[in-house]
Amino acid sequence: MKKIKYTHEPMKLKVVDDFLPPPEKLAEKSDQVKVTITLSKASVEFFKAHAKKKRFHYQKMIRRVLDYYVAYYK
Repeated sequence: MKKIKYTHEPMKLKVVDDFLPPPEKLAEKSDQVKVTITLSKASVEFFKAHAKKKRFHYQKMIRRVLDYYVAYYK
């Protein structure tokens, strides 16, 4: 595995407007393609907690976040 070399150069950051809906609006039907992705534990726990409250599937909520992101930047 190649080691990452970090530098102390200034980073150019861009603030992105909050365009995503609340978690309860993330469970709608759509066409799907199966992929494998590794997510942070904190992200998965967040979606699982909100999905449990609303009785949704957390994976469906994650898909919808990605769908909203794509629709916003398309």
